Amino acid sequence: MKKMFSEFKEFVMRGNVLDLAVAVIIGGAFQAIVSSLCDDVITPVIQLIISKCIGVDSIDEMTKVLNVGTIQFGSFISAILNFLIMALIIFLIVKAINKVMNVKKKEEQPAEPTTKVCPFCQSEISIKAVKCPHCTSDQPEPEEEEEK
Repeated sequence: MKKMFSEFKEFVMRGNVLDLAVAVIIGGAFQAIVSSLCDDVITPVIQLIISKCIGVDSIDEMTKVLNVGTIQFGSFISAILNFLIMALIIFLIVKAINKVMNVKKKEEQPAEPTTKVCPFCQSEISIKAVKCPHCTSDQPEPEEEEEK
């Protein structure tokens, strides 16, 4: 059970899964803006134009004839604000997750090498060795110590 949970956690924390989740959430929030624009602003304007064409002069008569509501800019602005708040929250969540992932990557950096290759016999030997145990050749000084 613990192994399955860790595998699931690794799967969810991969970048492409996180990007897909963000895209779905932002897409859903943006869909609300488009729906509000169409339902609360564009449709009433089109219906107002049609009502003028058929000779209805007042908005009250238009509402009765076409069964429409008024233009609701407040609803549209509310949908935009909801989207912006949602996008800000998603941004902060993704930023926090990326910070955690970067800390995890820094912890997983490989340790310093403990072996080196003998330049004479090409055998792998300890990095601290001064003489190769295979070919008994003297090892050159490390480059860092030569520069000092």
